[in-house]
Amino acid sequence: MTYDVAFRHQQALDPSALTTITTALHAIQAAITDCRNAGKDVETDSAVILLTRHLAAISADRADDAMLRQHCMTEIAELRRFPALRTLAYRGVAYDEAAKRAFHAEGRTAMRRLAEALCLDEGGYDIRSNKAGPAVSGEITLHGEEVWVQLSLSALGPDNEIIYRRVRGRSDHLGDRNRRASVRDLLAPDSFAARIRTELALTPPVAEPARLFA
Repeated sequence: MTYDVAFRHQQALDPSALTTITTALHAIQAAITDCRNAGKDVETDSAVILLTRHLAAISADRADDAMLRQHCMTEIAELRRFPALRTLAYRGVAYDEAAKRAFHAEGRTAMRRLAEALCLDEGGYDIRSNKAGPAVSGEITLHGEEVWVQLSLSALGPDNEIIYRRVRGRSDHLGDRNRRASVRDLLAPDSFAARIRTELALTPPVAEPARLFA
């Protein structure tokens, strides 16, 4: 036995109340749900098709494709220049799985950039991500032969998201005393790496040998 309602067909015949992308999209989603409940094919349902065309009509006058594509590329460039990690750290990610996933993805990227700024050898460090439970942020940890750096949202609040210390190998999980920094420091990896090298008295990176030209 199937279950169907007439409401989506009525909306499709008179969509005048659907004046925004949000309301039109909601109507489409509701229509798709009705189709599935009734065992109807969503791809050929007349109401779904008409509602989808109405959504296209609503968005048709927003801007032309070239301008929209340019805006998308601009947004991508801005997000790469100013990653969401700082915002996520300040607003928190507890009980928000999507935000927590983004926090850990960007945290791992930031740790890789810090490892490069510290001139750590490839394979000479680990980056671990522990998401832990839904009520906490979890941690992203960079662990090298001499340095340990961890990003997490602790109870100490803003500007205390980073803990770093000197260690003696990757099996050393205690190390020397902890020092703290802000997530803003992590987003400036070159200056933060210089600070870490100085404060922890790390072994200077080996300079690359000069190339000889014939």
